[in-house]
Parts: sequence; C-alpha cells; structure tokens
Amino acid sequence: MTRWLKPVGTIVGLATAMVVGGSTPVASAADCPDIEVVFARGTDEPPGIGVVGQAFVESLKPLVKGKSVRSYAVKYPASYDFLGVATGANDASARVQATAKNCPKTDIVLGGYSQGAAVMDVVTTSPVTGLGFKTPMPPAMADHVSAVAVFGNPSARLGQPLTTLSALYGPKTADMCNTNDPICSLGRDFTSHVRYPQSGLVKKAAEWIAENHLTLKST
Repeated sequence: MTRWLKPVGTIVGLATAMVVGGSTPVASAADCPDIEVVFARGTDEPPGIGVVGQAFVESLKPLVKGKSVRSYAVKYPASYDFLGVATGANDASARVQATAKNCPKTDIVLGGYSQGAAVMDVVTTSPVTGLGFKTPMPPAMADHVSAVAVFGNPSARLGQPLTTLSALYGPKTADMCNTNDPICSLGRDFTSHVRYPQSGLVKKAAEWIAENHLTLKST
C-alpha cells in the first residue's frame, strides 16, 4: 500500500497547481454517437479505458437502450511520473472540443479513475495553462459535456472533490469514493481503491447520470 500512498500528494499537488495556475482523433460528422464517454484510466493500467472505465460504459449502456454509446480512451502514460496528468488533460480537452465541433448533438460524458480522475480535475477546473497543460476548454464546452464521473479522485482526499472544485461541472459530477479508500479519503484500506465495480459505485454513478444528465438528443 505504501507505494500507492506516496504518490497521492504528488497527484493532488500537480492537479491543484494546474487548476490555479498527443494527437487526438477528430470525430467525423457522419459518425456521431448519441453518447461519447471520454475516460482516463488509472495508474499502471494498459492503454484503453481501464477496468473501471469499461465497467462504467457497460453499466451505462442498458440504461440508455436504443442509443449508441462510444468510448474514447484518453491518451496519456498513466505511469508513476504524474506529470503525465498534463498529457492526459491536453488529450481529453482536445477530444471534447473536436467532438463538440463535429458532433454538436452528442452527449459527452467525462470520466476518470485514480490518476485519471486527476486528469479530469484539470480538464474541468483549469481556465489557464501551466505545468504542461496547454489546451484549456472554453466555458462553452460545458454545454456539450453532459456529465462527469470520477472514481478514487485524489483531490477528494484533501476535501476538494470535483463537485466543489468546478463551478461549471461540479453540479453534474459524480465524485465517487469507496469507504476507506486511501487515495480519495483518509482511510487505509487499499483494497477498496481497486474495487469500484464490485462496490456498486460505478453502477450508481451511471444510473445518476442516465437519469439526470443525459439529454439523449437524436443525432
């Protein structure tokens, strides 16, 4: 557990510093889903949306039957060099802006787990650049991002969940923290950090978003 707890301060510090202080595929107008989930995986997971991201997408699909759901894996190292958070934030921001431009009727859902949650903290709270973050989202992007779901968010450990950090995105954010998860709380049960799908919080976040924050417009 120690090797995981030590980087927490680094992740939080980096994300907070960016808040205050790769190439992305462009969606084509002919290929616009009803919903696009832009998800950043956790530390040391292989490229893709990760275990939590996949569970979230699979939980969401049956709640929006008849609607197309596409996932986009944020491109960033997800390594123990947490400066990579900036790379992920740049990629996620660029993807959101490209999708909003080419698929204006698509409901965009942002998501992240652990270090990936820190990526989304930066994307949704940073109006300025810094520490490698070069692609802040204009305020108008909030009209295209229907909801945000983060799991095991390091900033929550400092009492700053995304629900309170972001005036634009906080009201439509599910910031989920398992009981005693040491990454997002003062608890010391690391097992809880890797059991978000099993705890029911992934499903709970998907249900809340589907019920309250998806317009499900016809594309």
